Amino acid sequence: MSARSTRLVDIHGTAAPLPIDNLDTDQIMPKQFLRIIDKAGLSEGLLYDLRFDAQGALRDDCVLNQPAYRGARILLGGANFGCGSSREHAVWGLQQGGFDAIVAPSFAEIFYSNAMNNRLLLVQLEREQIDVLLRDAIAHPAAQLRIDIEQQTVTSVDGLVFPFPLGARHKQMVIEGMDTIDLTLASLPDIEAFERDHFARHPWAAVL
Repeated sequence: MSARSTRLVDIHGTAAPLPIDNLDTDQIMPKQFLRIIDKAGLSEGLLYDLRFDAQGALRDDCVLNQPAYRGARILLGGANFGCGSSREHAVWGLQQGGFDAIVAPSFAEIFYSNAMNNRLLLVQLEREQIDVLLRDAIAHPAAQLRIDIEQQTVTSVDGLVFPFPLGARHKQMVIEGMDTIDLTLASLPDIEAFERDHFARHPWAAVL
């Protein structure tokens, strides 16, 4: 895959509050939606059991079904977001559902890797900071939350600024729209130089 032509330096948009601790990948993308050979159509399964009742009707109490939060680009989650089985479909479903970033107190390790390697930005803040953003999102549904990726900050509706950690590798991937293959290819000159030097010093190791 090739990198985006434009850099993604910030994300601003409506934030949907979904403060459920230990929301696992089986809930984010139920197993019946995994019977596909590509990534298409996963938005239909996103958080299906939260969005629909046993008869398949929309649940009015689900935040994602409420008009004020439709089109939200940011999801405010609970602690240990994305725990459970290591299904990458959960990440793809969130992206197809329109989310560019998840903000939560903590993330499951495998989910974090899957998300960041697919350029779904995960922002980890303190619980108290998340509570501020949740109150804002509930009180002012139309308000725009801003995530500055370059500065690694989240700005609340009231102008409070919360810094968040982000590794250099994942930061580059999100901003430049790179996947792991793109990241490797960006180092191709260094790789080729190492290869030339290695085989110059160890000619017997060269493949004929």
